[in-house]
Amino acid sequence: VQLQASGGGSVQAGGSLRLSCTASGRTFSSGAMAWFRQAPGKEREFVAAIRLSDRATDSSTSVKGRFTISRDVAKTTVHLQMDDLKPEDTVHYYCAGAIRRPILSNLRNPAVYDYWGQGTLVTVSS
Repeated sequence: VQLQASGGGSVQAGGSLRLSCTASGRTFSSGAMAWFRQAPGKEREFVAAIRLSDRATDSSTSVKGRFTISRDVAKTTVHLQMDDLKPEDTVHYYCAGAIRRPILSNLRNPAVYDYWGQGTLVTVSS
């Protein structure tokens, strides 16, 4: 099982980036996919998640209104549209996949995710 993240890069503050995460080897169509981020020496932080069956979403307060998570029709790829980026958004972003459908309140719990992809770096300059 692989979760391939792409779309990271460098942008100026106020700019936009779109991250994508594609699952291969299995699908998470009955579960959920999410984005977390982690800075060196800090705890992993929840960013956004989506249940693939009903498209229910959750996002952290720090990105609400700026970041939007979505999935494609085939339910194999999720996207994180990041607008109005800020320097504090500079960090590695990791996608994750859950086989089982979590309740909404658990979408932000890293323990429900079974697979993790490699990080993709987002750098926002002021």
